[in-house]
Parts: sequence; C-alpha cells; structure tokens
Amino acid sequence: MTRYDTIRTRVSDAVGWIELHRPQKLNALNTALMHDVVDAAERFDADESVGAIVLTGSERVFAAGADITELEHKSGPDILMEGFFADWSRFAAVRTPVIAAVSGFALGGGCEVAMMCDIILAGDDARFGQPEINLAVIPGMGGTQRLVRAVGYYKASELVLTGRTIDAVEAERIGLVSRVVPAGELRQHAQELAETIAARSRPAVYAAKASLDAALESSLAEGLRFERSAFAGLFSTLDQKEGMAAFREKRPPRFRHR
Repeated sequence: MTRYDTIRTRVSDAVGWIELHRPQKLNALNTALMHDVVDAAERFDADESVGAIVLTGSERVFAAGADITELEHKSGPDILMEGFFADWSRFAAVRTPVIAAVSGFALGGGCEVAMMCDIILAGDDARFGQPEINLAVIPGMGGTQRLVRAVGYYKASELVLTGRTIDAVEAERIGLVSRVVPAGELRQHAQELAETIAARSRPAVYAAKASLDAALESSLAEGLRFERSAFAGLFSTLDQKEGMAAFREKRPPRFRHR
C-alpha cells in the first residue's frame, strides 16, 4: 500500500478507504492533498479487487475548505496558469463508485469534494455550506455547478450568495445528501453500503455510473441514447448471462466481473 503525507488508505472487503488526514489544518484542501487523493482513487480504480471507494475525514471534520494559506497571496494569472484545483476532475472521473462519508464540517472545497462523489452519506452531526462569498470569492471546485444540479437553482443561489451553512437534516431534505445516519455509526454504514455495491458486477456498475453521469451532462434524448447503448453492451458480458441464469434458478449470482 502506497504511503501518503495527507491521507490514509486501506482496503476492507473489496472497499477502498481514503481518509483525509491533515488534523492540524482541519483537513483543509491543499495541492498536496489533492494529488494524494487523486493518486489513491486512481490506484483503487485500477485494482480489480476493489468494487467501491469511501472518502471520509475525521469525526470532527470532513474538510473545512480550501487551505487559505496556500491561496491568499496568489494572483489571477497564478490560479489560471497553475491549473489550480484542475486535478480534482480526475477524481470525479474514476469509474468506481465513490461514497463520501461526511461527519462534522464539509464547507467550501469540502462540500465540493463531497459533491464529486456518487453518494453522500452524512452523519447526523454533519454541516454543509459554500461560505466562499464571505472571503470575497466564489466556489472554484464546482460548487456553483454541482450544487445547482443537486438542489436546484434557487436553493443553490441562496447558499452560494449568503454563505449559509446547513445541517444534515436540511441537506437530506433538499437532496444534497443521500441519507443521514447516526454519526457514531457513519463508517459502519459506509462500509456496508460500499460492500453492497462492490458485490455487484463491475461492468454493470461502471455502466450504471456512466449513465447517471450522462444524465447530468447531456439532453434527455442524448442521455437516453447513451443508456440504451450501455444497456445493450452489457449483454456481451459473462455477468449478464450469470445474473439472469441465477435469477431464473433462484440462487445467488457468482459474478466474474467480465
């Protein structure tokens, strides 16, 4: 297992775990952490034994936002020429489903990284927000784009323009998080959810995730064409034959991920 400076990683029953670990900075997101998370996610994505990934922080904080000490003195050309935050797009593009297990604060960049994941599982102590407007800037890692798609224009506008934070109950009500669980049971629920996904056929899971992503990035007609093509393609897999035979024979399927 690769060792990192800003994260901890492990594998448990086909689930790859990435834990943000900058306790002295409340897991603030800097360039080093971005590179570590992207590298770990891509390594898990390339590992056929890993069927789902969980991204989490500490019990106190998921991620408190971007590291202001790294950003404060940069100029506009610095941000553009250095491609600041650009590598996060590689994290969002991994084939393997990623679950954000959020406890405590997920603010600014922390909320944006959670929204890059496929499922957000929140502890009942979690708080979300895009407070960048309080610093005279705006979200820069997809906050104005993914938040609108998650909760709708008017709620996203309120949160981005005021910088207001919301609790887990409100986040679930408006559709920002998938489910709220007791904070003390968050990791257990994340592991169980990830194991459920990992037990499915990898080709089917990859196709499902790609089709869901297409729904956010294309028209309905284009999305339907993508879905039909992905659906048809799965009939060339061994797992499709096994899955349907197992259903007919009333037994658990034995997927080979082929």
